[in-house]
Amino acid sequence: MAISNLLHKYLALAVTLTPLSVSVLADNNFNANYGTSPAPFQIDVHPSFINRTIQKVALTRFTVDVEEPELASGPPRHNATTVQDYWLHHYDWFRVQDQLNQRYHHFTTSVLTGPRSNFTNPVPLHFVHHRSNRTDAIPLLFIHGWPGSFMEVDHILDGLLNPPNASAPAFHVVAPSIPGFAFSPAPRKAGWGARETGYAFHALMEQLGYTHYVIQGGDFGGVILRYMAGDNPSAVLSVLDNMWIVPPNATDLERYSLGLTTADENTTIETINNFDSENSGYRLIQETKPLQAAIGMTDSPIGFAMWIFNLMLSAVDHYVWTPSEIITWSMMYYIQGPYGGMRFYKEVLREGGFQGFGLGDAYPYVHQPVAISEFPKDIWYGTPLDWARRKGNVVTRNFHYSGGHFAAVESPDLLLGDIRAFWGNSSLSNVSLFRS
Repeated sequence: MAISNLLHKYLALAVTLTPLSVSVLADNNFNANYGTSPAPFQIDVHPSFINRTIQKVALTRFTVDVEEPELASGPPRHNATTVQDYWLHHYDWFRVQDQLNQRYHHFTTSVLTGPRSNFTNPVPLHFVHHRSNRTDAIPLLFIHGWPGSFMEVDHILDGLLNPPNASAPAFHVVAPSIPGFAFSPAPRKAGWGARETGYAFHALMEQLGYTHYVIQGGDFGGVILRYMAGDNPSAVLSVLDNMWIVPPNATDLERYSLGLTTADENTTIETINNFDSENSGYRLIQETKPLQAAIGMTDSPIGFAMWIFNLMLSAVDHYVWTPSEIITWSMMYYIQGPYGGMRFYKEVLREGGFQGFGLGDAYPYVHQPVAISEFPKDIWYGTPLDWARRKGNVVTRNFHYSGGHFAAVESPDLLLGDIRAFWGNSSLSNVSLFRS
């Protein structure tokens, strides 16, 4: 039989058998139960998975560098070999796991997202929940982004729980993992995007007894909070967003072509255009063919670590990532498999958060008070205030001269200052009901 006929026969058989072998997006590489109410959780990754991961790290096949400016095409070979060496000879996942278990109060639960959702089955969630001792503490939902995780809250957590004086606001902190990230299992079917995540996180806050709350987020957290504010107008009192992207509209672009835009408008348009054309290749893949890339990423821990390190490196302002941070951040995806987190981009595209090769704008108007925090290494830095107000009731604009995309990690003091100033003004931020 000809090779072409054999291949055709094999592919036909594979297509026939595929529906019988479909399971979940996340491999069962850690122990977890997701009941109907919050229960304490300890991160417990199977030693066999860790051993297999170390073997894959050791067997990594590296690329050959091309003579070009450093980082022109991504992290060069020496970045990957440095991480490999650290992973093999210094990194101890089980020590990190113990530190994460000691540092955070972890919980799991499952929630129902209600009749407005396309998902009727219970949604399993992992989340961190710390309550302040202050009787006037404000419930704060902290939402991470990609390629981050719940760990982004680390450097501001103590400051949120225990402010330096009684005049500064205190917070009960809830930091969940988006389904498909860290220890919240990825959805079993397509259609789970930022809005669905908002339904789940609102149900979580209700389950915890927080009928009114505020939200802080950046990256996808800054996207999810927009939907949550629009979909839950009585529960979400106000939001602070450190990625409040409002892209130029058709009129802005026409004015730009005619040379009629301001300096701030020019900077915003050119920065976003540069990101779209030069630095968003990862996004275009993940919003169109995430599985194609995820197959290789799932098999190569170094490959995935370098995939996210490219963005981690380009989005900070003088922050130096340690090999341990790079590995641990990548493990927050690699343990359950990175496909769920990667395909979240595809779902956001479906919802209108992206538009073709550009950043989308299909978000509801946020009527609640909005504070925005801008850091210079983020792509929306310098967005004109009148543009920002097109999509929400922006009452406070915090304009910083250092810092980047991962504000809670890189510039925790600046972000904490913004949080305290905004929610410390209870009339401005609509949180008077929590003040004694």
